[in-house]
Amino acid sequence: MEVSNALKRKRYDDDNYMEAEVDLSLLEAVEKSQNTVELLDLRTLKKLVLSFERRLKENIEARLKYPDQPERFADSEVELHEELEKLKILAGAPELYPELVNLNAIPSILNLLSHDNTDIAIDVVHLLEDLTDEDVLEDNDEPARILVDSLIENNVLELLVQNLQRLSDKDPDEMSAIYNTLASIENMIEVKPTVAELVCERTKLLRWLLGKIKVREFDSNKQYASEILAILLQNSTANQKRLGQMNGVDVVLQAVAMYKSKDPKTSDEEEMLENLFDCLCCLLMPLENKERFVKAEGVELMIIIMKQKKSAYASAIRALDFSMTKYPPACERFVDVLGLKTAFAAFMGKIPISKKNKKERYQEELEERLVSLIASLFGECL
Repeated sequence: MEVSNALKRKRYDDDNYMEAEVDLSLLEAVEKSQNTVELLDLRTLKKLVLSFERRLKENIEARLKYPDQPERFADSEVELHEELEKLKILAGAPELYPELVNLNAIPSILNLLSHDNTDIAIDVVHLLEDLTDEDVLEDNDEPARILVDSLIENNVLELLVQNLQRLSDKDPDEMSAIYNTLASIENMIEVKPTVAELVCERTKLLRWLLGKIKVREFDSNKQYASEILAILLQNSTANQKRLGQMNGVDVVLQAVAMYKSKDPKTSDEEEMLENLFDCLCCLLMPLENKERFVKAEGVELMIIIMKQKKSAYASAIRALDFSMTKYPPACERFVDVLGLKTAFAAFMGKIPISKKNKKERYQEELEERLVSLIASLFGECL
């Protein structure tokens, strides 16, 4: 019995000792992190940049010296990866961004987006997303602007989109990099709205986004692609016209048509569908895109969606309203394909109700769209 109690006491003491060790290690980790934050100054920044430049130089030299022997430059790439990880700490001190620019580190970092090792390029993508994160840049307007200006001057948009085109959704790491690439672009637009048109002028991002929303399978990157596309279109007539010339109206209609007789399965997929309709309505601002919409049988598709009474019901009415405003051919097509019957059913209150659209504001917005649609009919062709 005494032996048993002694063993229990020993286990109790051992457990206490282990807990004390764990507590001590946690305390040390917290102290180290606090010290890191305190030491994140110009001197630390210079050390980080110098160390990064040194590892970059070593990697370039090793690759040039042993181009056909990956094992001879593998270690230098592991070290380069570690240096890029260390640079992420700068997101904790955005006030140092102007100094980062002054140290001329931006060109060296961005050039790695074209690195032969995709993993290194992915490291840079994650770094850029961290540095431009909305929460990081909040209340740091001037440092944010200086950083974004430098990034753009050093062709970040072109390099990001070129790298985006070689990434695949089949690989989890690359899929994450695709998401972070889009996030970086969105963050830069938030800081500098003119980036929305610059990225479309200088790169093939619009074409890539169209390709992404055409894919039948849903994933988080398809959702994000639809959101970025809507952002690029919402305040830019130039982008609306540019996408229309790229057969964008037809592509967006095809993406929407996947939901003409079914509802999205998740809230994320539902959000993507709303994004697609936002894109469609933005596209329908220029007159030439209204014409493309009618030719692509967009009026007919919207009426079919209304008849099916699925979750896209109200969005279809909104798209019809945009297409018919100040455009008689769309009004005439609407009447020709017997759209009045469907519209008046809604106008008389026969609106599909679900948990999502029970809100009074939803009903009011829908009625406003219907009144606008009917007004267009009376004004243009009835």
